[in-house]
Amino acid sequence: MSNNDNHRIVFLDRDSLIANVRQPSFPHEWTEYPATKAADAVARLRDARATIAITNKVPLRADTLDQLPELKMIAVSATGTDIIDLAACRARGIVVSNIRNYAVHTLPEHTFALMLALRRQLVAYRADIEAGLWQKAEQFCLFGHPVQDLAGSRLGLAGYGALGKSVAAIARAFGMEVVVFNRSPVTDEGVAQVSWDELLETSDVLSLHLPLNDQTRNLIGAAELVRMKRSALLINTARGGLVDEQALADALRAGVIGGAGVDVLTQEPPPADNPLLNLRLPNFILTPHSAWASTQAMQVLADQLIDNVEAWVAGAPRQVVA
Repeated sequence: MSNNDNHRIVFLDRDSLIANVRQPSFPHEWTEYPATKAADAVARLRDARATIAITNKVPLRADTLDQLPELKMIAVSATGTDIIDLAACRARGIVVSNIRNYAVHTLPEHTFALMLALRRQLVAYRADIEAGLWQKAEQFCLFGHPVQDLAGSRLGLAGYGALGKSVAAIARAFGMEVVVFNRSPVTDEGVAQVSWDELLETSDVLSLHLPLNDQTRNLIGAAELVRMKRSALLINTARGGLVDEQALADALRAGVIGGAGVDVLTQEPPPADNPLLNLRLPNFILTPHSAWASTQAMQVLADQLIDNVEAWVAGAPRQVVA
């Protein structure tokens, strides 16, 4: 906690959060920017003599922190903290708090929206209707794309935190068998813990719910995709770097797996040459990192963000990652 009587708060990328962000209850000065380029972060924080920085996706690395001697807290308005040099923060006594468990409804719902759209062939059938095929059909319904039930299929979850658990609960309601690969023991009823090999090779749907770090980067590449069932779906609503994007594009074109639903890419916004960006296949759906962003979830996030700031100022920091 800082001893400053009047804290100076700078929100570097306010437009990343479409919600009401209440003003903290303690004396403070508040500065916000719609967005901030990484190269401008030092100047904006230093000019305001910021003691508290709020960031969603603006990176704060060691070289940046070196130039901000008055900075005492970083409130990340997201769960992922890979944009922050946590070791540098610890060395400088800067407290870092993040947001947790705010997306336990919105992200699992999006995960299932992708699953259902792919299993029910919604994209393919919509294209058929737009092409006039149903209108020319000889019977009342149009076939052509096999529809599969989720009930009775095996959902494999890589990661079993709050989001994985919420996805598992929905899956059981759909009548799916749920298996999990997780570092810590899983004892939940109706969920079986399996090896990575079994998860990869036996899942009808493989859904990723892991953080991005050196151990998980490119977790799913060409070697892993070829081991999956040819009918399997891959769902990634976690982090783009978990999947080798070129390998996934190649696998989908070659029919190595049954389909994929992706909400996150390695670089966001994506460059025009991202291999998944212009992939026009009926068994592939790409959404623009929107799984987390329901109106309700963003308000929970905004409230929790200020809760974290107020707790630190009160001397009882919460949800601390550094």
